[in-house]
Amino acid sequence: MINVDSLTRLYGNIPAVRDVSFAINEGQIVGLLGHNGAGKTTVMKMLSGYLEPSSGSVRIAGHDLATQARQIQQTLGYLPESLPVYPEMSIGDYLDYAARLKGLRGEALHRSIRHAVEATELGARFLDPIGELSRGFRQRVGVAQAILGNPQVLILDEPGNGLDPQQNEHMRQLIRELASSATVILSTHIMQEVEALCDRVLVLSGGQLVLDSPLAKLRESRHLLLTCSADIDGTAALVARLPQIVSCDALPSPEGQTCLRLGLHPGTAMDTAAGNISRAVIDSGARLYELRPEQRNLEAIFREAVQSAGGTHAA
Repeated sequence: MINVDSLTRLYGNIPAVRDVSFAINEGQIVGLLGHNGAGKTTVMKMLSGYLEPSSGSVRIAGHDLATQARQIQQTLGYLPESLPVYPEMSIGDYLDYAARLKGLRGEALHRSIRHAVEATELGARFLDPIGELSRGFRQRVGVAQAILGNPQVLILDEPGNGLDPQQNEHMRQLIRELASSATVILSTHIMQEVEALCDRVLVLSGGQLVLDSPLAKLRESRHLLLTCSADIDGTAALVARLPQIVSCDALPSPEGQTCLRLGLHPGTAMDTAAGNISRAVIDSGARLYELRPEQRNLEAIFREAVQSAGGTHAA
């Protein structure tokens, strides 16, 4: 659906985005993460055709953005971080204007506006001037214009910006529904949104892509957490002799219990290792209280990716 090859954007001699490449399949929800200044917004602007790349290429649904921008933009929805709405226009007039810019006319235009208003729950404020709306309602107007025409690709820059917790949950549900017929690229600083919505994560640092991975794979860890009743030295020596174990570190534990973090050799099946560990502990006469995979935290993964790339900005 989306193919990005060696995308680069320079401002003078300063690179905002450098040699970024990735491909996104139809129906995926992809999180685009990075500190302020990492290049996220620049990438989104280039994908939407709002900003021309200095070099590289973008193809969306088989169309080349360099030569077929109009065809792409008619099937693309874009919510920029700062939406250029017109405060003197009513919600209805603004959505009519945005729909016509996308080439919608007649019944298709009216049907699309009705769907966008219902999806974003703007019906009660349809005739209100945008300048009188709260930040949260203006954000909903932005989402409404982005989903006009049932876009094949939806690019959302901070869609939860200004929304309260209930509105945020509604927004997440809406994005899930949209993903049934659209590919979604979502940029946000809120890690919970990424974990709740995304299939895959792209991390930018210093204008470069430093991580591209399915979220489920990122959560996987090559470590098991063991809690049992044996003494710590004896248990560590016991499990360290197993061929699947590459490291064994003690963790803080309640009195009378031993907690260990066990690193596995690459290629070791976790189920096999867990079976061997539990058998060894039980055969030793100790009580096995818990043995489970360690779950990696997305925020920690993000920090590791940025630090390994030499990033130093605070989150």
